Amino acid sequence: MSERDKYIVLLGDGMADRPVDELGGRTPLMAARTPNMDRIASEGVLGMVRTLPEGMPLGSDVANLTVLGYDPKAVYTGRSPIEAAGMGVELGPGDVAYRCNLVTLGRSGSDGLDTDLAGELKPEFIMVDFAGGHPGDEEAGSIVSTLAKELGEETIEFHPSVSYRHLMVWRKGLQDLTVSPPHDLTDGRIGIGWPRGPASERILDLMTRSVGLLARHPVNARRASEGKKPVNAIWLWGQGVKPGMRNFRDVYGLDGAMITAVDLMRGLAVSIGFEVIKVPGATGYLDTNYEGKASAAIEALQDVDIVYLHVEAPDEAGHSGLVNDKIKALEDFDSRVVGPVLEGLKELGPHRALLLPDHATPVAIKTHSGDPVPFAIYDSRISGGSGGTYDEASAASTGIHIKNGHELMGMFIRKEL
Repeated sequence: MSERDKYIVLLGDGMADRPVDELGGRTPLMAARTPNMDRIASEGVLGMVRTLPEGMPLGSDVANLTVLGYDPKAVYTGRSPIEAAGMGVELGPGDVAYRCNLVTLGRSGSDGLDTDLAGELKPEFIMVDFAGGHPGDEEAGSIVSTLAKELGEETIEFHPSVSYRHLMVWRKGLQDLTVSPPHDLTDGRIGIGWPRGPASERILDLMTRSVGLLARHPVNARRASEGKKPVNAIWLWGQGVKPGMRNFRDVYGLDGAMITAVDLMRGLAVSIGFEVIKVPGATGYLDTNYEGKASAAIEALQDVDIVYLHVEAPDEAGHSGLVNDKIKALEDFDSRVVGPVLEGLKELGPHRALLLPDHATPVAIKTHSGDPVPFAIYDSRISGGSGGTYDEASAASTGIHIKNGHELMGMFIRKEL
C-alpha cells in the first residue's frame, strides 16, 4: 500500500443550525447521536469557518466553492452554469443558464390554500413547496419534456435532471435579473422574490405559461389521485454564464473525485477537473444510498488523492423545517457514511479527513443562513485533539475561527491545522 497521503472531505450539506426551542435550546447537531463525527472532533482540530462571504448569495454553490478552496468573489458567475456543466450542457459565449425548479404554488381560498391556479401567476400566490412535492425522476422527466415541447424554441431550451431540479438555457440571452431562490420563499408570498430587471419580461412569460400547461398535465392528474402535491408551476432563478476556474491539481497538486447526487456538485467537479463518481440509488434526499457513497469513496481513494463526499439530506430536512427529519439525516450521515469511511481509511495508510457542512440551514427559517459553521480535521498520524464534540457550541468554544473560508482547503492539504 502506498504511503502517499490520502484526503477526504465529508460534507453534510446544511448540517449546521441554530438553537431549537423544542430541543431545549440545543441545535440538531447537539441533539443527534453522532459518535463518529464526535470522534473526529475530539481527536482532531475543531473550529468555526465562514463559508459564505459577506455580500455573496447564501447558496450551496458559493459555499462549496469556498470549501473546495476557491474564492467565490473571484470566480463565481451564478449557480445554474455550474449545474449545466454537471449535466454536460455546453454553454457558449453569451448563453445564460437558469435553474428551473418544479414548484407547488397556492392561492388563498375559502378553505385555505388552493393549488388550482386557474392558469394565472400572481405575486400574492404562496410558495407551498419549492420542491414540488419531490416528484420522481420519471414524473419530472415527463414534465420537462412537455416544457421543452411547448415552451422551448430556437433560443430557449429545457434540460431534465433529477426530481425538482432542472435547467433552462437561454441562448444569447439576458441575465440581468433579480429573483429570489424558491427555497427562500417557502410559506411566503412569491411577490417578495418576484423577478425584476431587463430579463424579467421573458422569464415571467415562461413561468406564467407553465402554469396553464401544467394544470392539465397527466402527471398531476396521477399525483392528485395519490393525494400528492401537484407540480403546478416552474420557478426560474440562479442565472449566469459559463465560469472559468483553475484545475484543482494546478492549484493544490492533487487529483480528486466527487461523490454526489446533485448536478450543482457534479458541475463544480467538472469545472475543477475532478472525476465524477455516480452511485446507484443516490437521490439527494433522506432515502439516498449512504452506504454506496461510503464504499465508493474508499474505492476511489485507491486511485485519487482526495475525495469530496457530499450528502444532501440534512439540507433538504432543514428546508422542510422538520427537526426530527434533520436529526435523522445527521444520524444517518454519521452512522452510514462517516463511520464506514473512517473504518475504510485505516487500510489506506496515512490520511486526513475534513468534516463540515457547506452552510447552515436552520429548521426555524427553512433556508440557508450566513452563520459560520463547525469544521473538524482528523489526521491519522497525530494523537490527541480538541476533546470536544462535533457541534456549533463546542466548535465555537475552541477560539479557532477562519474568516476567509476559501483558505481552509489549503490549510487542510498543507497540514497547517
